[in-house]
Amino acid sequence: MMNRLSGAEAVVRMLDGYGVRHVFGLCGDTSLPLYDALVRLDHGIDHILTRDERHAAYMADAYARFSGRVGVCEGPSGGGATYILPGLAEANESSSPVLALNSDISVSGRGRYVLTELDQAALFRPVTKWNAVVDAPARLPAAVRRAFRELTTGRPGAVHLGLPYDVLAGPVDEAEVRIDATAPHRPAPAAADIAPFVERLRKARRPLAICGGGVIIAGAEAALLRVAEALPMAVATTISGKGSLPEDHPLAVGVVGSNGGTPETRALVDAADLILFVGCRAGSVTTERWRHPVPGSVAVLHIDIDPAVPGTNYPTEAALVGDARAALEAIAAALETASADDPRPAVASAKAAKRAAFLALAEADEMPIRPERVVDALDRLLDDDAVLVADPGTPCPYLSAFWRTRRPGRRFLSNRAHGALGYALPAVVGAATACPGAKPVAVMGDGSFAMACGELETIHRLRLPVTLVVISNATFGWIKAGQRSGFGARYFGVDFGRTDHAAVARAFGLEAFTVERPDEVLPTLRRALAMAEPVLVDILCQPLHEAKAPVSEWVA
Repeated sequence: MMNRLSGAEAVVRMLDGYGVRHVFGLCGDTSLPLYDALVRLDHGIDHILTRDERHAAYMADAYARFSGRVGVCEGPSGGGATYILPGLAEANESSSPVLALNSDISVSGRGRYVLTELDQAALFRPVTKWNAVVDAPARLPAAVRRAFRELTTGRPGAVHLGLPYDVLAGPVDEAEVRIDATAPHRPAPAAADIAPFVERLRKARRPLAICGGGVIIAGAEAALLRVAEALPMAVATTISGKGSLPEDHPLAVGVVGSNGGTPETRALVDAADLILFVGCRAGSVTTERWRHPVPGSVAVLHIDIDPAVPGTNYPTEAALVGDARAALEAIAAALETASADDPRPAVASAKAAKRAAFLALAEADEMPIRPERVVDALDRLLDDDAVLVADPGTPCPYLSAFWRTRRPGRRFLSNRAHGALGYALPAVVGAATACPGAKPVAVMGDGSFAMACGELETIHRLRLPVTLVVISNATFGWIKAGQRSGFGARYFGVDFGRTDHAAVARAFGLEAFTVERPDEVLPTLRRALAMAEPVLVDILCQPLHEAKAPVSEWVA
């Protein structure tokens, strides 16, 4: 006789079987069968209740990026599906393996004006690697297995499953509730392509690698170090690739591009006679809209798991299509000590000049406080194990450029795919969940804070030891700076009222401080970071349109 489970029970059993230990989500009517299975069954899954489905997806995204595991979020139908979508768009474009489960109206109710009905398959198709709405309970186990294959095979990405109410409530054959134990496949580059690729690297006199997030996703940091030291070769990164090489290494250039790059790092890009892109799509930000380097002005080699990437933005002499770790390990094994010029003196000189210019601003006693002062304090105070999440507004260029990661791997995260505000506050929940032994810090502007402050309750409820830093200047600073630099300082629709963020945090039960003077920044942050409970520090800072942020279009 066939043993049966409900569809919801099958989902919980399979998530548990795939090693899922955390699910971020928000309840709704259509999710009742799933929640009932979560509360009744014996499993190892911790459900983290969030205050917004969008934030559940951001938490799952950050969890996936810091842990290297699949991040899982869930929400109900209708508005729950539309709210969860932005986080999947960010995760998918960032090659982050996030699984979103949205319950849905019953299949039997379609076309009958049932509340919250919408076409989930069509909604999520543009922002996921793969998505499906499961129309029958019997198809549910196969759909979950397909979802995990898509999440972890080839280029990772976001996957969405729509789970109708009657599918969750319907019967599933227990024999079908099994996991696929096949190891995820990440293809290696063709062996025949390695030798000519290495030969071209050997000929370069001033090679420079520009590493994207693909290096960290692949766990290729050690292999990158071997290649860089064997040639030797300077190593720059994108914002998402920050941590590919510890930034205190003599060959580490730091972040390049229009957001977080500086004149000193740009000069190193322009001086190279060969650019090696690794796990990097050579997009507009990394290359300052394809001006550094100019296409055709320098030899380009490319390593990427996506065959569509090499050659899209730059003429490419040679490419290795495959996993970055496999490619770099093969290159390292083939390399002997090369005859290239040693880039260390040039890198050291550029880093020293960049540091001196930064400290001149960070040590200034101007009011409002310069953002550099905040970044310098965090750079001094945070230990090597800390994990830092930055919103894409004011915090991103400063922290990308001047906060130094001193260990390889993911220690820094900013949502660079779409740059949505309101990311850091919920994402730090995912970071704290993924890295329980590390100090989690989120830095955000006040515009971002207002979009996500409901999750202060989540942080307080979970008693997470996070430090939240708000750069407070009562404006959407990035846009205002753009209006200043490109539109004659005709400011419109960017200024809002000052909020007492510390008071808001206290209302949610957090400890909080307000900083108004430069000499208060370091001691207040030191006190906050030492606390084993959630705390917010509200810092009144200079707005971006008055600052000297490392954003090339404003400097120009």
